[in-house]
Amino acid sequence: MPRKSYTIEQIISKLREAEVFLSQGQAVGDICRSFNISEQTYYRWRKEYGGIRTDQVRRLKELEKENARLKKLVADLSLDNSILRETVRGN
Repeated sequence: MPRKSYTIEQIISKLREAEVFLSQGQAVGDICRSFNISEQTYYRWRKEYGGIRTDQVRRLKELEKENARLKKLVADLSLDNSILRETVRGN
């Protein structure tokens, strides 16, 4: 069975739907079957994304991108710094 990839927004909406169904008394297994996911996936999603709103997810994505960019900059500057130190020591 091919694996379907869900966006974070889709995951959050499915978790919200699941909360509604759970409050109506449905079992987790039935909810997971209706979403075509395993119970393990549901619990992993709930652990990772439970209680997060979609605007917070967008902000989190932006921060992760910025963090990756800054880490790359630090790595480049550290490399430049070490090259300059070696050049100074050599002379």
